Amino acid sequence: MSIRTRAAVLSRSGAPHPYADSRPLSVQTVTLDPPGPGEVQVAIKAAGLCHSDLSVINGDRPRPLPMALGHEAAGVVEALGEGVTDLAIGDHVVMVFMPSCGHCDPCAGGRPALCEPGAAANGRGELLSGGRRIFREGEPVNHHLGCSAFAERAVVSRRSLVKIDPALSFEEAALFGCAVLTGVGAVVNTAGVKAGQSVVVIGLGGVGLSSVLGALASGASPVIAVDLSDDKLALARTLGPKSGQVVTVNGAGPDAVDQVRALTNGGADFAFEMAGSVRALDSAWKMTRRGGTTVTAGLPPPDAALAVNIVSLVGEERTLKGCYIGTCVPSRDIPRYVALYRQGRLPVDRLMSGVIPLDEINAGFDRLHAGEVVRLVVRP
Repeated sequence: MSIRTRAAVLSRSGAPHPYADSRPLSVQTVTLDPPGPGEVQVAIKAAGLCHSDLSVINGDRPRPLPMALGHEAAGVVEALGEGVTDLAIGDHVVMVFMPSCGHCDPCAGGRPALCEPGAAANGRGELLSGGRRIFREGEPVNHHLGCSAFAERAVVSRRSLVKIDPALSFEEAALFGCAVLTGVGAVVNTAGVKAGQSVVVIGLGGVGLSSVLGALASGASPVIAVDLSDDKLALARTLGPKSGQVVTVNGAGPDAVDQVRALTNGGADFAFEMAGSVRALDSAWKMTRRGGTTVTAGLPPPDAALAVNIVSLVGEERTLKGCYIGTCVPSRDIPRYVALYRQGRLPVDRLMSGVIPLDEINAGFDRLHAGEVVRLVVRP
């Protein structure tokens, strides 16, 4: 039986700032159909505000509209569709914004983050099944990355969920579905950073600071954090277990690249660009040593391009790698990262900037756009 629930729906992108006035997201009552085969209904308990949501709101990442936004969330299983036997009502779950079919070539090769049917469904605004479960006045509303988590309830594919320990708070658990999965995974999976190797991270949002945490947990040294915000740089300096373990550089300075190269004796072994900026990626490339690796998980507008000196790429045996969702295997990685958090080696709670009600979501995105927060969490 269909139910009525509240969700934040985007009907048009490119609204002017401040969003608190233009209100691009309308929190409204929609109809939610019951879960189909292989699907699950989840009561959303916490959902993080991410730049990937913001890029849909401002039009940098075009998506089919109208769309119920939100992709980083945790909640409780309320209902199970046909064939879902490995979850039970009452289970606590984290949402993952790339469902994995388990059968395509990338999934079969151990790379579920590149699932082909999952990517196609996300692009169409559908669930992995090919259907939509959200309706407004009888018309379908598109799903955001298979989640649509800025809502009281959501129906998602079973392949979009990872069961978690119920002792973990929902606010903290939500961050593991995107910021932590991407940021830590970029260091651990995509780059394979080893103890003693040098790391620089550019862009200290939730994903970037998670990369800093991942570098520290991996034993990287030195770990250098770069951003334009003095507040975020100050936060980064507190993340290491020892004072001074994270060195910071303000990227606005004309000699930021030279500072990082001096701190790393000619360049970092690994440079991570997490700002979604071509300028930041160019800086990351210049901060990377001969034979080093530059990794980007930032998502600038689709037409953005980077000019790379091919002679340096070849003659210095440089590597430029893309990273999507931290090259993750969610069912493996989320429990591992939660375990590291419980051991005190991955203090994800330090990234929390506050909790707001669903009705304040537009003002929350103003704060994210202004760079005032790392991760705000919505509590429906």
